[in-house]
Order: sequence, then structure tokens, then C-alpha cells
Amino acid sequence: MTRAAEREATTTTAAAVDRVVRAGGPRLAALLERTEERLVALAAGHGTTLAHHATATISAGGKRLRPLLVFLSAGEMADGAEEARLVRAAVAVELIHSASLVHDDVLDAAALRRGAPTVVAAAGRTIAIATGDLLFSRAFAELAAGGGQLDDVRALSAAASALAAGELVQRADAWDAGISLERYIRRCELKTGSLFEAACRLGALGTGGDVTDALALFGRRIGLAFQLLDDVLDVSGPAARTGKARGTDLLDGTVTLPLILGRERDPELARLDLRALRTPADAEEVCDRIAATGALVSAKEHALAVVEQARRGLPLLPPAQQRALELVAEGVVERYA
Repeated sequence: MTRAAEREATTTTAAAVDRVVRAGGPRLAALLERTEERLVALAAGHGTTLAHHATATISAGGKRLRPLLVFLSAGEMADGAEEARLVRAAVAVELIHSASLVHDDVLDAAALRRGAPTVVAAAGRTIAIATGDLLFSRAFAELAAGGGQLDDVRALSAAASALAAGELVQRADAWDAGISLERYIRRCELKTGSLFEAACRLGALGTGGDVTDALALFGRRIGLAFQLLDDVLDVSGPAARTGKARGTDLLDGTVTLPLILGRERDPELARLDLRALRTPADAEEVCDRIAATGALVSAKEHALAVVEQARRGLPLLPPAQQRALELVAEGVVERYA
């Protein structure tokens, strides 16, 4: 992925996040700045080699959507001590996210991530695994640094376990074009929805049980929709927007929603052997066939229905907090538009 393509691919998401930050006001912006400073400081403190790669991974990070959800789910923080806890939680969530990306790149032998060489491409498998392990361990150390509230640790450890379980499901399902919609959705909830859920839960822990659970469910649904729309983009492209060839998932043997829906409408897709796809041109041909079935429209509708579920499921919150979370939901939709 070139840097120009990366910028084009993330412009819509960046604009949506900027709207949320503006709606949240200077206090939200200040919390995000504290989070960024802490991430940089943590990455730089573990020896020259690991520090270099950890810093590069964090510095290349996206728009910090998960830390943003931590702060939005908390609403109005009561005092400085609670703000400090929230910053630690936001940092920990982003470290887990970064660690999972480094390890995913090892498993996929990926050359580029966000327009830059991956750790595994730049330094090899051993250093990449160590960098990911460092980021994972620092996430829990960050929670412990503030006294390690048990509920915080439980929320983050559940998400980390879900990420690993989701990766195992994806590997088990590789090249199997016959996996069910239910299994695919569960995989997306584990690999993507779980960390969005943890972000919202960590932010909302001080607000009470029912509200915390409702916001956690909002996060899970937003994460699920985020992944569904990302999988639609893999098939629909264009490469100039996504920064990768159409059908990259297909070439990797990863079955996603467009193929699952398309195979129900096209007997040839139902008989498809993903291992027979050898080149980007082969994958493009399958993408065109999927699109011809109308599966992309149906997949997008499915994702939008999940976003609407998330919005309807929000508990009664102060107007500013409610609107900010709704802007997050709108931003997920705009990412596809």
C-alpha cells in the first residue's frame, strides 16, 4: 500500500473522527493528547531494537478510534483520578490493538501496514513476535500501574483472549468456501468487535451495570459493522481507495460476507475452490462475479442494519454524549460511502 493510497483510504474515517473530537470539546482532545504522549513514552522505553519497532508500530497507528470510545463511554469524568484511569485504559486498548496487528502481519507474511513496511518485513519473524509480545505485556502493565482495578483487567483480558480465539477460527476456516454466515459473524465479533466492546466497557465501568453493559454491546456492534464494511471494500475496491488489490482476502483464503452471500446466488461461486486462485487477476474475476450477484448490496445492508441496532441500543445518556456516540456510528457508515 502506498502512502498516497493510505491517505485516500482513510480520509473519510479521519473526517468522521475529527467531527467526534470537535463535538467532545477541549477536554476530549486533551485526553486523546495525553493518550498519544503516553503511547510514545511506553514504546520508547525497552531497548534500542524493540523500542524502534514498537515506536514505529504505534506512530503508524490509525485514528485511535478505540481510545476515543473509552472516553466517550465514560461521559463526564468526576475527578482527576478517574481521568488518569481512563487514559491508562485507552492506552492499554490501543496497545492490544497494535500488538494484534503486528502478530497478524507475522501470520499473513504481510509486507506493508498503513503504507509502511511491517515489522516482520523489516526485521524478521523473531523481532516481530517479540515486538507484539512487548505491546501485549505493556497493555496489562499499564492497567496495573494505576492500582490495577480488577474489572479493568477482566475487560481487557477477555478482549485479548477473544482476539486470539478469532484468529484461531480464521486459520481453521482458511480456504473453506462453505463456512456458515453464523460462524463468519462470530469470527468478526471475536477479531474486531471484542476490542471495540472492551473499549466501551472500560470507559463505562464507573457508570453502573446496566449502562455499562449497554455501551459494551454498542461497541461490539460497531466493531462488527466496521469489519463487515471492511470486507465489502475488499471485494468492491477500488484499489486506489483501499490501497490493495481487490480480493486480497480471497487470495489469502479468507472467506468473508460477500462470498458467503454470493455463493447462495451463483452455483459457480458455490463450487469455488479458493486454492485455485493464483493471481490478483484471478481474484478480480471472482470479485466481479460476486458483485454481479448483488451480494455487495446485501452485505452492505447487513452491516448498516448492525449499525442501526447499535444506535437503537444506546441507553439514555446526556445529549452531548449521546450525539458523540451516534457520530461514531455515522463515521463507520461513511467509511464505506
